Order: sequence, then C-alpha cells, then structure tokens
Amino acid sequence: MTVATAPSPSVTGSPSGGPSRRRRNLRRLLPLAPALVLLALFLAGPILWSVYIAFTNETLTGSASVNSQFIGFANFVRLFGDPNFINSFLLTFVFVIGSAVIGQNTLGLIIALLQRGRGRVTRSVVNGVVIAAWVMPEVVAAACWFSFLAEDGTLNTVFGISQEWLYTAPMVAVILANIWRGTAFSMLVYSAALSEVPSDLVEAAAVDGAGPARRLLHITLPLIRRSIMANLMLITLQTLASFGLIYALTGGGPGTASQTTPLFMYEQAFRYFEIGYGSAIALVMLVVGAAFSLVYLRLNKVEDA
Repeated sequence: MTVATAPSPSVTGSPSGGPSRRRRNLRRLLPLAPALVLLALFLAGPILWSVYIAFTNETLTGSASVNSQFIGFANFVRLFGDPNFINSFLLTFVFVIGSAVIGQNTLGLIIALLQRGRGRVTRSVVNGVVIAAWVMPEVVAAACWFSFLAEDGTLNTVFGISQEWLYTAPMVAVILANIWRGTAFSMLVYSAALSEVPSDLVEAAAVDGAGPARRLLHITLPLIRRSIMANLMLITLQTLASFGLIYALTGGGPGTASQTTPLFMYEQAFRYFEIGYGSAIALVMLVVGAAFSLVYLRLNKVEDA
C-alpha cells in the first residue's frame, strides 16, 4: 500500500516568500528608478546644497565666491541680531495673518457659503470673476492694484481725494492685493467641502429652530474642519513665500516698510551678493514653514481625537 506524504517545505524558501519576495519588490521599483534619480538630483540635491551654503561665507563676487569657508552658525548669529531681519520677520507675520489666515480664509468661506443654493449662472459668474484674479500673473495683479491705489489712480479719482496709499499704508496695500488675488483657492476648497455637508441634517436643524449662525457654528464648520485645517496650512505656506506681488507693487518700500522676509532674503543674496547669508535666511523660513505645518497637523489630530 502506498502512503501519501505531504510535500516537504522548501529548504531555500520561507512561507512568506523571503528573498524571492524581496527580489519581486525590487523589480517593481526598477521602473521608478529614473524618477527617483531625478528627484535626488534636482530636488534633494539643491536643498542639501543650500543647507550647506548657509553655514559658509559664500558670496557671488570676491574671494569668498572662489574660496568659501565653513563658518558654522555665524550667519545665524548675525541674522538674529540684525534689526532689518527682525523687522522683515514681523512684517511677514502680519502679512500672513492678515492676508491668509483672516483675509483669504474668511472671504473664501463667505463666498462659498453665499453660493450655496444659488443658480448655476450666478455660481458661474462669481467663480469666473474670483478665479480670474487667481490665475492672473503676480506682475499683472500688482499693476492693477498700482493703478487703483496710485495718487492719480481709480480710488482717489472716485472719492475726490489725493493720497499716495502705497507710501502711507504699504502693508495694507499688499495685504489687500494678496487677498484679492488668492481668495479663489479658499473659495474652491470650501465649495467642495460644503457640497459634502448633508442637506437633510441642516434642514433638520432649521426645523428644530436653529438659526443660520447656530447651524454654521454647530453643524457646518465642525463637518468641514479638516478642509479648514488643510486650507489654512496651504494658504499659509503659499503666503509665507510670497515674493513677486510685493516686489512688483512696492519693492519692499518705502524704505523697509513692506519688506517681508522673502524680499529681505533676495536683497541680501542677489543685491549684496551674500549667498551664504541669504541661504541662512531661507533656511530659517523653511523651518518656520515646517513649524506652521506641524501646528496645523497637530490641531487636526486633536480635533479628530
């Protein structure tokens, strides 16, 4: 009589696949190798090089442009003792809070709320007008606001006054210009988020006697809180690095009255040719942006808990 025996396990293989599974995974990664190499060369490489340059006395001209030296934290010591950097950092904080957190975020939410239940034609017209400002190049947007706020511009002509707003209130001017240009992004984010809010839940709250304010605070906003945090993080990072609009509208002036940190970094690196010092400023801005992102992500986790 023949007795059937179970097949013996492979000597070289393991139940989970072992080396053969690792080889299959490596073969799957091979098509991604060119993309990974390009990312390393053109993304990670420049970032790491900029970090290194921040700890040197590298310049665009002079002996340091050829024989730069490692100087440790000297650039950062100089940076935090520079009153011009402190001024630019405070102006950047005011610009981000006023333009992004309060301006774009709030106005985008209001426009999205006002469009709920409106006809397709109304929504199309409003979206077209708001998005037109968003897709407009920064230089063109700056030219529009210059013609609006100049001494002989539209605003003074309409009200019959003579005021040079770009000199007397430059930060207000750049904040308003950035709100006008960037609100479309927040509007689109909140429009998408509000479309996912169950209408029957809102109607039930209205039947129970909840007014518009209570429905907004206790139903709508809690349901879209993840979109709020995501929008705040994205527009904060975008506004933190804003350069072209301010540079074209005021140039950071008059004096340093509207010189945010990106403009200060540009001035040090490409006007005074101190690449090492400019890279140190950029590295500080990178850390600040990462800190904002971590705060928003942490708040999002706390709300989900």
